[in-house]
Amino acid sequence: MEEYHSGDEVTFNSDEASNNVKECIEGIIGGMDYNQNKVNQWTASIVEHSLTTLVKQGKHFKYIVNCAIMQKSGAGLHTASSCYWDITTDGSCTVRWENRTMYCVVSVFAVAVSL
Repeated sequence: MEEYHSGDEVTFNSDEASNNVKECIEGIIGGMDYNQNKVNQWTASIVEHSLTTLVKQGKHFKYIVNCAIMQKSGAGLHTASSCYWDITTDGSCTVRWENRTMYCVVSVFAVAVSL
């Protein structure tokens, strides 16, 4: 587990977080086809498992995790986010995952907690 230090501060490692989120997505919907009746359950599980995995790293961050699942139908999907924070410690990552029937987009925001 790689950490970046700036003085006594730890900065967010977006590659590590992205890999953790991808594993969570694969574990929950990896082999599934889109099912409207399960989307609420899937999004809640992805968010909770991703958050649990991030918190288990033991780093001093507050996390915000957002998940959207959309059926593949040829429609466009555009997302954007913006944050006002300390770029030396805080960070974010967005994971875009897809299979033949759906898209899943998960965004993670990490805000450093000063000790």
